[in-house]
Amino acid sequence: MRDEGNLKAFCSVVFDDVFIVHSVKIIQGKEALFVAMPSREVKNGQFRDTAHPIDNAFRMSMETQILEKYNDCVNHPGMAMPAEIHTEDVTF
Repeated sequence: MRDEGNLKAFCSVVFDDVFIVHSVKIIQGKEALFVAMPSREVKNGQFRDTAHPIDNAFRMSMETQILEKYNDCVNHPGMAMPAEIHTEDVTF
């Protein structure tokens, strides 16, 4: 976990123990926390996601699971946030 302005944490997400996405960010927005996918800066200075869900229902399910893990760690200070979040309950 981090506390650098709005950036609260980084995590990696493992899909079915066969695919991993690193550098997923948990960010404090104006009203709530949200999950930002890994991105890179392009020539015009904008950032584009390098990996992201296409299906909105899947995105919401993944974000819910990530934020639940994050909140567990915040609410239990002695508990370390896992380096990887497994999406065992997400179906494709």
